[in-house]
Amino acid sequence: MKYKGYLIDLDGTIYLGEKPIEAGKRFIDYLKKESIPFLFVTNNTTRSPEQVVKKLKDVCQIDVPVQSVYTASNATVDYMKEKKLGNRVYIIGEMGLIEAVKEAGFIIDDETPDYVVVGLDTEINYDKLTKATLAIHNGAHFIGTNPDKNIPTHLGLLPGAGSLISLIETATQTKPVIIGKPKSIIMDGALNILHLKKKDVIMVGDNYETDISAGLDNNIDTLLVLTGFTKSGDVPNLKERPTFIINSLDEWNF
Repeated sequence: MKYKGYLIDLDGTIYLGEKPIEAGKRFIDYLKKESIPFLFVTNNTTRSPEQVVKKLKDVCQIDVPVQSVYTASNATVDYMKEKKLGNRVYIIGEMGLIEAVKEAGFIIDDETPDYVVVGLDTEINYDKLTKATLAIHNGAHFIGTNPDKNIPTHLGLLPGAGSLISLIETATQTKPVIIGKPKSIIMDGALNILHLKKKDVIMVGDNYETDISAGLDNNIDTLLVLTGFTKSGDVPNLKERPTFIINSLDEWNF
């Protein structure tokens, strides 16, 4: 089947930590040459779209416009704007998330926030966890940017945002609204950007729990590439088979 558009993961699909996946560049080069629309849809909230574009160029020699990147931070902002619960936000996260929230006009508030947003934070400490927990107990709307338990890197699987979200969920006994893959919030936002319908696109990624489940759960075809989180040995035990499974993006027949 020929797809009109591609939704593409980054970590483990196009690069692995700070190392490029060479087949990823060839994949994107082909899409660009054939003028096939694509959007990088990433659960990574530590970088802004501008920083993602810079990393793609520096690490992978891939040149794309900033409009080709849709992060869980962007989707979180879109969600809060639609929810309209207020403009005060407490954030556990890094600059990519903080900047996106501030640029959208929200105010950072660690005392009486309307929202508590939890993403990956490599400088997490007990004080941050305490502020988030108390705010949620006091009625703040609990948002998790993405459910990724781990991040695939050249070192191995590191703790992801989902690990921090689970900790706060346990401390507050409150379930968060999850924005990133595999949830519909980020996928609907991505489709709106491409102006395409579900039947016309395919979700490409390395992580069955997030990328592929995002397609399966939202009636979008899926392409699992075994270069990151999900390994070939995991395939026989997958709950539901992806539409396609390949070892490398070089194997994909457009």
